[in-house]
Amino acid sequence: MSLTSPPGPLSGSPAPTNYALDGPPHKLLLSDFPRRVRGELGGQVVIDTTRAHLLHETGLKPQLYVPLDDVTGALERTELQTHCPFKGDASYRSIRAGDRVAENVLWVYDEPIATAPWLQGLAGVYLDRLDRWLDEDEEVAGFTDPYHRVDVRRTSRRVEVLARGELIAATDAALLLSETGLSNRYYLPRAAVTAPLEGPTPTSTHCPYKGDASYLTVTLPDGSRLEDAAWYYEAPFGECAAIAGHVSFWGDDVEVRVDGAPVPS
Repeated sequence: MSLTSPPGPLSGSPAPTNYALDGPPHKLLLSDFPRRVRGELGGQVVIDTTRAHLLHETGLKPQLYVPLDDVTGALERTELQTHCPFKGDASYRSIRAGDRVAENVLWVYDEPIATAPWLQGLAGVYLDRLDRWLDEDEEVAGFTDPYHRVDVRRTSRRVEVLARGELIAATDAALLLSETGLSNRYYLPRAAVTAPLEGPTPTSTHCPYKGDASYLTVTLPDGSRLEDAAWYYEAPFGECAAIAGHVSFWGDDVEVRVDGAPVPS
């Protein structure tokens, strides 16, 4: 993600450099994924490879590609076809495992264009069309970009949260979470929040770098409620473990200030 979104070198708006990166405006970079990858459907392993790749493409998140030869499930070519001006014409494959079928789960550039010959024999994968993915022996929801990172740091700067102008949280012991390509987020101890928090709400999101986020409703002093204005990670992934027990805030009616200055959303 850091390569293909601003200010990455393969993005449409790269950061200033002392060199010129020649090539078309829309760039492709295929990198090896260095671990064993397995995909399951109906309890059966249908993809098993140590030769996976990530395709980095301007403006897009990295996409997993696997050798078609390493698909162990039964393949069925479908009638679906699409065209990409940067890669070529794609045909599609479904995977069958017993009575389960993952429709059009793979796309293949049978004759990739001349500038991307290395796509020959590889298949892109819609990850959500299989039941389960393993990165080595760890179950994952996606495959992380090696150029994307998350850092969590303690900060003694004064962090305040206002909702519709009302101060609802303040602390000198927040955690600052910096994530590639995103604005800084501040996570506050729950004890620093003075407004009632209710939840979790039905909303949830998944981040391959931080884990599964649950959301909370904030009740203001006048009794009004801001749904999903706060979120937390019950069991954050290893490098983000410090944010457990903390909450972060965001939304149209919410403003976060650090040492009195608003934080960009």
